[in-house]
Amino acid sequence: MEAARHAGIDYARRALRVAGDDPYVLASAAYAFGWFGDDIQVALALIDRALQINPNFAWGCGRGGFLRMWAGEYRLGIEHCERSIRLNPRDESNYNAHIAIGMGYLFIRRLDDAVAMLRLGLEEAPSWPPTYRFLASCYAHMGRLEEAREVVRRLRKITQVIIPSSNPWRIREDREFYLAGLRLAAADAT
Repeated sequence: MEAARHAGIDYARRALRVAGDDPYVLASAAYAFGWFGDDIQVALALIDRALQINPNFAWGCGRGGFLRMWAGEYRLGIEHCERSIRLNPRDESNYNAHIAIGMGYLFIRRLDDAVAMLRLGLEEAPSWPPTYRFLASCYAHMGRLEEAREVVRRLRKITQVIIPSSNPWRIREDREFYLAGLRLAAADAT
């Protein structure tokens, strides 16, 4: 994993040196720095620059939504994702935005809204493990343990990694809230 981290950061730096004024390159580098890097503020500055160059850059808004979420700016992240969907409503990758919105709702404790968005994301992309993890955590926090365990059973058909070893969520309390719900959901799900 450490080699992948270094490679991701290196490739992002190279791309910035070659085309650091291209919004797509800026957004891609921002995402790499957000995922692999230690300083989320660098990633946020890059995504802000991409959106300053092209305010109607739907894909950049979506990436920015995830980055804002990772930084703990959940409401702003939700706004970015909603804007991405409005700018390009037919984009097949909007499931990412729906999922990110659901994740943001989990962190601001709007669990009913989180479930609705995560279920929509599952319909659109039924094989992406993080969606199952967040949905299971939501259900567990809502006291809907049987539904949470069923989501974990479905997750196990995709991957054996139920509790991720790393994640990009920078706010420790919120990360623990998410993981506590997921652990509760996974406790007896077989």
